[in-house]
Amino acid sequence: MAKSAYERYCEIRDKCELKDSDVAKGAGITKSTFSDWKAGRYTPKQDKMQKISDYLGVSVEYLMTGEEKEGGEKYYLNEETAEMAQALFENKDLRVLFDAAKDASPEDLKTTYDMLMALKRKERGENDF
Repeated sequence: MAKSAYERYCEIRDKCELKDSDVAKGAGITKSTFSDWKAGRYTPKQDKMQKISDYLGVSVEYLMTGEEKEGGEKYYLNEETAEMAQALFENKDLRVLFDAAKDASPEDLKTTYDMLMALKRKERGENDF
């Protein structure tokens, strides 16, 4: 038996270690969208499905059918972007860092970058002193 769009949504959500409230907040929709969808009262309209899909990093087509569009159209324009998005999708810690960086000032980003680079040098045994 084929999976429903809601079941596919749950699989993706769980793989990302997210809750409905996380997706609702990130996608800018109400949490009741998911309880109504789960109860079978309705399927979200196209605009909500697009927001959910965008937040989860999948196409609406994949969410609805479990398959990508014919012709192999890709969601991302280039492979590097797709790989970075997949890494964010699979790693909750990276998602937290990315989310925090979106609102950070350029100065804070520079400070954080410098600290991370110093940690990498320390791990490699390269001291700055």
